[in-house]
Amino acid sequence: MANGTKVTEFLLLGLTDDPRLQLPLLMTFLLIYTITVLGNLGMILLILLDARLHTPMYFFLGNLSLVDFCSSTAVTPTVMAGLFTGNKLISYNACAAQMFLFAALIGVENYLLTSMAYDRYAAVCKPLHYTTTMRPSVCAGLVLGSYVGGLFNACIHTGETFSLSFCNSNVVHHFFCDIPAVMALSCSDKHLNEQVLFYAVSVPVFFALLVIWISYFFIFVSILKMRSGAGHRKALSTCSSHLTAVSIFYGTAIFMYLQPSSSHSMDTDKIASVFYTMAIPMLNPVVYSLRNKEVKSAFLKVKRTFTCWRQNNV
Repeated sequence: MANGTKVTEFLLLGLTDDPRLQLPLLMTFLLIYTITVLGNLGMILLILLDARLHTPMYFFLGNLSLVDFCSSTAVTPTVMAGLFTGNKLISYNACAAQMFLFAALIGVENYLLTSMAYDRYAAVCKPLHYTTTMRPSVCAGLVLGSYVGGLFNACIHTGETFSLSFCNSNVVHHFFCDIPAVMALSCSDKHLNEQVLFYAVSVPVFFALLVIWISYFFIFVSILKMRSGAGHRKALSTCSSHLTAVSIFYGTAIFMYLQPSSSHSMDTDKIASVFYTMAIPMLNPVVYSLRNKEVKSAFLKVKRTFTCWRQNNV
């Protein structure tokens, strides 16, 4: 990909040049990243330790937590290092690697959220056949397909972006190597590349949204047919956390990547990207833990076990 380019490194401008904001931003991002790491790794640990959470729903949630942790780690430490040291240079290869990792992980999350919608459909609409519909081999296949699909999409995004020539400016008006910001620097004719990237993003996203909408249509029809108020509440509680995560993820993704390049505002993209790269990975475990009784129960059980172990060893 390096053929035909004179740029060997990029300068990430970051969020602001105001030195008075560097420390507050560093502390804010450090807090967000700490919560992200503790929340997502804590969720994975809870799922591994509590046998009651060894179900398809939590198998997908554990993988979602892993992806959120990795996607935040692909971006946030680099941003914090730039704020702390003032060195915002990133090599050509490191920029390509960061773009590839982030695009792959976001693609995996797209497919995982779709798989989780199908899981909720099977749980609510076909409860008697749930164990056979969502058997371990099916769950493993859906998760493996999510990772393969994410990696395939990342190859397209990164390949199309870095196949361009960068021979003028190397100043990226962003705080990480995001596709629109890096592509804007190219001195090549990028119309075809932009079209390929648009369809490479829009097709998987709209396919996922179609599956999610169809799943929830049948879920709501099934809920309306339920005569028990307790059944209504249980069905809604199992879907509310996923719906919240879906709304946050796809709302931001559509705003960021499915608009014409001419309408992109780098300042607006930066603000949206903070939410996309840092806030969403932090919010997902919070959403699932606050709105899920089983997760709360597992956390209290682990807490009691740890308290008893500490008292016995003091």
